[in-house]
Amino acid sequence: MTPVWHDYLTQLGATIDAGVVRHFGNPVAELDTAAHRAILCDLGQFGTLRVSGEDAQSFLQNLLSNDIREVSSARSQLSSLNTAKGRVLATMLICQKGDDYLLQLPRVLCETIRKKLSMYVLRSRVKITDASDEIITLGLSGKNVRDILATQFGDVPQAPLGMVNNAQGSVIKIGETRFQINTSAQHAPALWSVLSQQALAVGSTCWDWYNIRSGIPVILPQTQEQFVAQMVNLELIGGVNFKKGCYPGQEIVARTQYLGKLKRRMYLAHLDSSDTPQAGDELFSADMEGQSSGMIVNAAPAPKGGYDVLASVQIVSQETQAVHLKSLQGVALQFLPLPYALPTT
Repeated sequence: MTPVWHDYLTQLGATIDAGVVRHFGNPVAELDTAAHRAILCDLGQFGTLRVSGEDAQSFLQNLLSNDIREVSSARSQLSSLNTAKGRVLATMLICQKGDDYLLQLPRVLCETIRKKLSMYVLRSRVKITDASDEIITLGLSGKNVRDILATQFGDVPQAPLGMVNNAQGSVIKIGETRFQINTSAQHAPALWSVLSQQALAVGSTCWDWYNIRSGIPVILPQTQEQFVAQMVNLELIGGVNFKKGCYPGQEIVARTQYLGKLKRRMYLAHLDSSDTPQAGDELFSADMEGQSSGMIVNAAPAPKGGYDVLASVQIVSQETQAVHLKSLQGVALQFLPLPYALPTT
């Protein structure tokens, strides 16, 4: 977070820790509001890698799980970077600015993934830089936010992950009532000032909760290399293209899709717990005889108390057993319907 933007948000009452806006004074009330009305938040928990150069498209095409050729100035994309064994190293939202590609992922992973991608550059005419402090990302959500955005951007994207651009920045449609704005330190204060007149300023946790309720996994350091794409439903939310050709882990991902029997899926669940669940926490069920039956992918406080989580769980355990946090004596997960359908087994 740039010092100017940090100071601006602080003056508005933001509590900021490690570059992330935690809240604007009352995190419980903010989360409750997020479930009912329009909210505005700074998404400092995410950073951005810029991939530039005349070989940028082919470079990313050979490395990521989705077809980068489908990204344009009007369409963003979900994708992932995987190991050779098909394990997910990072999930990301990709958009295009000019000839450059912008990869949004958790800020805590930016340097690790930058170094990982740089290992593949070799003779490619590609440059990979961390643009996290150049790009300010805002989240806007609520039933009336389309009208709010129209006053500032004129056109508003209609298609899922559609994108529109103007001099102030870019707007990406994340969900039916949820949009992301990529802008600069120059334009961010004026945009925030206008948008916050019609949307409540809240902490980043509210956006994390929205991602969980939307069934969108965010890989963090604790969960790197823990899942094949299908274990976190990436192919169900448009993060995998099975026709694009080779990339690290492609054979494993394709085999899982067409030949293997998937043993784990990602589910939405609630935990009535006073202890905070964390990404990477293991889950247990009686049928696994002491072995883990799953793992927490993401967790965030829920508006009415407790926590909502995304959990990758053995399918048979989820269907037949109580699944508990950390041990068989731990709090049981209360499974909830995802906003998209899981394939029948």
